[in-house]
Amino acid sequence: MLLSFFPFFFIIGFHHFFEKMGNVESSCYETHLSRFLPEEKTDIDGVFDTLSGSDGSGGVKIGKATRKAVTLAMLKAHVQEALPEQMTSRLYNGMKSVDLTGKSSGSSEQIVKEQFIIFMSALLKGNVEEKSSIIMRMISSTEGPVKGKQIQEFTEDLITSVVHVLSYRNLLKGWNLEKTQAPASGIKALVSQLLSELKLEDGKKLVGPPLMDAVCDQSTIENWVFQVPQISTFLSVIVRQGLLVLHSLPDHAEDLVNLVPECKGINGRSFVSFLDIPSIIYINSQLPSELQLKWRLLFSSRVHGESFSQLCGQIINKGPCILVLKDLDGYIFGGFASQSWDAKPQFQGDNRCFLFSVSPSLAVYTDTGYNDHYMYLNHGQQTMPNGLGMGGQHDYFGLWIDSNYGNGHSRAKPSCTTYNSPQLSANENFTIDAMEVWAVGDLPKSAMLKGKKSILDTDPEAHALLEMSGKSRQSDGLREQIEDDDDN
Repeated sequence: MLLSFFPFFFIIGFHHFFEKMGNVESSCYETHLSRFLPEEKTDIDGVFDTLSGSDGSGGVKIGKATRKAVTLAMLKAHVQEALPEQMTSRLYNGMKSVDLTGKSSGSSEQIVKEQFIIFMSALLKGNVEEKSSIIMRMISSTEGPVKGKQIQEFTEDLITSVVHVLSYRNLLKGWNLEKTQAPASGIKALVSQLLSELKLEDGKKLVGPPLMDAVCDQSTIENWVFQVPQISTFLSVIVRQGLLVLHSLPDHAEDLVNLVPECKGINGRSFVSFLDIPSIIYINSQLPSELQLKWRLLFSSRVHGESFSQLCGQIINKGPCILVLKDLDGYIFGGFASQSWDAKPQFQGDNRCFLFSVSPSLAVYTDTGYNDHYMYLNHGQQTMPNGLGMGGQHDYFGLWIDSNYGNGHSRAKPSCTTYNSPQLSANENFTIDAMEVWAVGDLPKSAMLKGKKSILDTDPEAHALLEMSGKSRQSDGLREQIEDDDDN
């Protein structure tokens, strides 16, 4: 008798089991959905409707109903040329990896709305574990661990896509690919820099050939994403600007605002920086957040001439700034000065200063606490060294530019005491090929009050040197353009 009731209870039990499973899935989806404000939900709904209606054929059967869905071809049609095809495919794989257990769409090649929303929630608002789960499948669509070579290829696609979409959407804020160096070498340098933080569970760093064959599980990727916030930032920019989702709402431009600084001071000039976009993005990310919004060209040896007096006149009292040098061997390096330069025979600055390398490798070297020899600028004295220095000590600076403009040194054996930096130039004593100085943040009021007065007005030596080099007229004209550009 009891046995005759068994199938009934068995079926009822199974029904409750699947109902419970469905409730769990629904609860998970609702949790992701609740992260978005009403206007955000409306924006996401609109983008998904546009995606799924691109060719009128999107749809997947759930029971008897047909629901809107997105194919890879539809996603590519929506993105068009805003992103490289490889990154669009990676985004699609990330969406497809969202597991909707118990739903027939789980193994489908089409993306349903729940998957799209959970993907957005995980990448844009999720924790490290949620982001890493998506990123794993963007690195490789195959379940399980990923190889180092695949991580490298993903990172290269990631940075390439950021530069591409910012240029495509006209979001480089005054920078452009014509006024900077080709990004290829900068992309490779930034890839190496970001991958330098990839570590196995035992803490061993994966660099060089061992990286290519290394097998990394999700915990390794989680640690990497946690240690390298640029990964999340770059993905956010790619998703928002590539798919045009959540990109125009208030308070959604934070990632973009601080990613690329506004470029000032080059309007009307035949000026091409020897920096590239990936390097600018990386150096800017190392600055104090309040100084990341704007870079203003103060000095370029190719524009203002090769004169130490002219250099001093352009950078003194102009607030925090970045100095970048290129030596005759093609090495690019420099330093961040956290305070206005002042000509005096004492060290200045504070522990926010740092030195950096751009080429052949991208790296930043910060304060060690060993001493306070952050910045030094002296000119026209007989008893103390004349020149500009950062870190170390007299005759052994981490970075030194002699007052006899054109020569310098980077002496660090084994490393600079102030910044723990290695030798930045190709040779210990170097010759400057080109130099740029960029003010970061807003100019101090004291600098603006000085109006248009220049070193040329007060320093006959600078004027004479420029006349001898045939650059006086050019610089005279450029002085006015700096002020005009400031008003833009």
